[in-house]
Amino acid sequence: MPATPFLEVSEAIALMGGDTLYQCMQCGLCSGLCPWPAVDSPFRTRQLIKMGQLGLEGFESDDILYACTTCKLCVENCPREVKIIDVIRAMRAMIAESGAAPKSLSSIMGSIHSKGNPWSEERDKREKWTEGLDIPRFDGSQEYFLSVCCTSAYDPRSQQIAKSLVKVLGAAGVSFGIIGNEESCCGEALRKMGDEEQFMGLAEKNINLFNDKGVKKILTTSPHCYTTFTQEYPEFGGEFEVVHYTQLLKQLLDEGKLSLGGYGKKVIYHDPCYLGRHSKVFDEPRELLGAAGAEVMEFDRNKGMALCCGGGGGRLWMEADPEQRFSTHKIREADAKGAEVVATCCPYCISMFTDSAKTENVDEKIEVKDLVEIIAEQL
Repeated sequence: MPATPFLEVSEAIALMGGDTLYQCMQCGLCSGLCPWPAVDSPFRTRQLIKMGQLGLEGFESDDILYACTTCKLCVENCPREVKIIDVIRAMRAMIAESGAAPKSLSSIMGSIHSKGNPWSEERDKREKWTEGLDIPRFDGSQEYFLSVCCTSAYDPRSQQIAKSLVKVLGAAGVSFGIIGNEESCCGEALRKMGDEEQFMGLAEKNINLFNDKGVKKILTTSPHCYTTFTQEYPEFGGEFEVVHYTQLLKQLLDEGKLSLGGYGKKVIYHDPCYLGRHSKVFDEPRELLGAAGAEVMEFDRNKGMALCCGGGGGRLWMEADPEQRFSTHKIREADAKGAEVVATCCPYCISMFTDSAKTENVDEKIEVKDLVEIIAEQL
């Protein structure tokens, strides 16, 4: 029997932010570029969009609607300029409103709501990573508010990223401070999971907190926070000067405030989707690696065409078969190319690559490092 369209569903998707849904002419370029078909996933971007246009049931399963990592490769190359991530976000928002989001993501949403972070950790432990470090409290007199993402605040591996950045900033004489336990998640994951209402409330709460503290400039550790603060908070009145740490460190290097060199290892650089495609920061990380003395290598797919690690769009908290982890395939490529270090500058990517290196039994052969960890070693 032919499927019966439910245009009320389609119209609801458009009203919830997926208004470019009808621009899609089903050319299939999105599905051709998407990394999921290559790892035997049932997810097909074109099919999902068509189901949305017709309002058909069946798109809401974990391995269809929630497969998308929001890497933006399809959006950047769509000839009709369909805002595919916004369409998927709108479809997820419909599911979230009905209470039918995947259990793994529902618990993440609940944790952000009750504890201010997605890791089910207590709010008063947010600044525990600073123990033993002399980090000032932001009081409006410092130049930068250092926004340490939830992952780097709570995850032991990722805490090393924050600690390394503090070391580098101190060596370069940068004026900064943290807000600490009063902080909450930027909400990026909430919005990509479809919890639009909670995201809006959280964004407004954070903006009010930053304004009350006298924040003018924000320095981020995570590309996801960076993209959220620069591209999404302004629609709620959050107008701040925001820089990702790679941008600031490149500036400090150019000004002679950082002296690097002598690293000497073969380093293959992975472009985080939210720093690269979402925010167009491609050169600074590579220039910093070169200045550190690394032999910089590239993945076959890099910069604007880089393959996602697989952790965005809520996927960091969802289970995936090792063969369906994009990070696993990139670790294999790095190994085949003879890289000694896989370097990136995103906490999500670090987590995904670290797990894949262990799964592939190359974790003693290939180091997974955040760029700032490499720079901190130079000081």
